[in-house]
Amino acid sequence: MDRYLPHDLLWTACVDWLPADAPDWAVKVLQQGQPVVVRRANGVPGQVAVGLRGSNREQRYASWIPASSVLHRLSPEQLAAHPLGERRWPALQALQQLKPVLEATGLVWGVSGSAGYELACGVAALHQHSDLDLIVRTPVPMSRPAARQLLERLQTPLCRIDVQLQTPGGAVALGEWAGDARQVLLKSSAGACLVADPWLVSERLA
Repeated sequence: MDRYLPHDLLWTACVDWLPADAPDWAVKVLQQGQPVVVRRANGVPGQVAVGLRGSNREQRYASWIPASSVLHRLSPEQLAAHPLGERRWPALQALQQLKPVLEATGLVWGVSGSAGYELACGVAALHQHSDLDLIVRTPVPMSRPAARQLLERLQTPLCRIDVQLQTPGGAVALGEWAGDARQVLLKSSAGACLVADPWLVSERLA
C-alpha cells in the first residue's frame, strides 16, 4: 500500500464509503470530484484517515477511505511548484515572495491548508485574510538558532505565515521550536504531546 503523508490531497473513486450520518455537504464534495486531505490518525490497515472540507470554515468532516479507492495524489511539495495563475490573494503573493527563501534552505517544502487546496483543485478556498500554511520536511534535526533565523526570514506584511516542521515523529510549529519553551507541542498519529526534542520519536503512517 502507498504511504500517504499528512496534508497529501487524494482523489477517490467512490463516495459510498461515507457513513450514513455524513453531512450532505461532504457527500457533495466527493460527488463534485474534490479531493480529501490526509490527516494524522491510527487506524485499520488498508484505510486512510482523511478530512473533507466544505465551502465554509465550519464545514470540516473527519472520516476514512479505502486506500484502494485512491485515484490520484498531490503532495504539498508538488503544489509548491504549481502555477499561481491569476489568483492573487495575499497568501499567494506571499508564496511567490517566499519561494526563494524556502528554496535556499535546501529542504523539501510544500504548501498546505487553503492555499494548497485552491491550487490543487481550483475551488475557492482563500480570502483576503487567509494565512499561508507551509510544510517543511526536516528528517534531521533543525537547531533552534536555525529555526529562529528561518522564522525571521519568512516574515512578510502580506499575511500570517504558519510553518509546520515535519519531523520523523510528527509535526511541530516552526514558531514554537524557534521559541524559548523547554517543551513544544508535537502532533503525531497517536495524538498531541509535549516533547523536548521532536526528532527523538517516530510515527508510523498509512
